[in-house]
Amino acid sequence: MVKKSGQSSCAGSTCETMSCCKVEALISVDERGQMVLPKEIRDQANIRAGDKLALVSWKKDGRVCCFTLIKAEEFGDMVKGLLGPMMKEVMASDAAK
Repeated sequence: MVKKSGQSSCAGSTCETMSCCKVEALISVDERGQMVLPKEIRDQANIRAGDKLALVSWKKDGRVCCFTLIKAEEFGDMVKGLLGPMMKEVMASDAAK
């Protein structure tokens, strides 16, 4: 179980409330496909050893053109925020039948 901190989450935020695009660093991929996130970025994002990150990709013309990393705990909150209202509507619809 993930312990929630008192800090607010960026999950469900819009671009109006957070910076959308910023090149933080250029990283290299080694021969084994591994990458290192710079310490400054890990510290800013509060990423610690053992944390899980979700890799989300976007495709353009059938090829992955870009991707982002989202802390797994934040990703779960985002999914709940998006699907929760929809599921409530489905459940209410089923109950009305």
